[in-house]
Amino acid sequence: MSDLQLLVTGCKGRMGQAVINAAAAQGVAVGAGIDVGDALPEALAKCSCVIDFTSHHFSDELVAECLRQGRSMVIGTTGHTAEELARIRAAAEKLPIVLASNFSVGVNTLFWLTRKAAELLGPDFDLEVVEMHHRMKKDAPSGTARTLVEILAAARGLEYEKDCRHGRHGDVGARTPAEIGVHALRGGDVVGDHTVIFANVGERVELTHKASSRDTFAGGAVRAARWLADKPAGLYDMQDVLGLA
Repeated sequence: MSDLQLLVTGCKGRMGQAVINAAAAQGVAVGAGIDVGDALPEALAKCSCVIDFTSHHFSDELVAECLRQGRSMVIGTTGHTAEELARIRAAAEKLPIVLASNFSVGVNTLFWLTRKAAELLGPDFDLEVVEMHHRMKKDAPSGTARTLVEILAAARGLEYEKDCRHGRHGDVGARTPAEIGVHALRGGDVVGDHTVIFANVGERVELTHKASSRDTFAGGAVRAARWLADKPAGLYDMQDVLGLA
């Protein structure tokens, strides 16, 4: 297909509706939308790229069908298992895929600033990440918070699974230099708040991003789909789309 035609999954949900509106604002056609119970193969056949913000449980089916039909993918779903991520990476050997924990331009700027701050401030600063989302969010920490911790870990030569501390409770002892704290707050209708804290004796640096509308994520996803239209097979993220990689 020469013209970009989007398949929007979860089209009846809040995020699906935001993507449809963002596509209209950017002059991109939505070829089809599906929700629970709808037939994926028939809908995908009408489209050239899928934007998915549904559930990681749907990823395997979606990836398999995109491989069968040769369709590109923009994946904003978080909470994937290691096995699901491995299948997405394998699919990217044959398909162009943008996989990102957050499609906001502001959050991706936060990723870039976090990396630079970690490099500039050095090992004397303790690292903590705090995120808050609405009461209905199922996975914790958020995919964005995990990305922030992974950026910090890479800058310090640490490992996410080994050195990340998910909250603290009880007599955990003094904080060690080789740990990155991450804390997930849930309540109300918060779209997404993320703060990275660099704390030293006598001073503290905080980088914060607060999202007040899903439109920022939807707009970024449509932008990613447009960017992906002429790209070869490969696994990309929003840093690539924005030229920040």
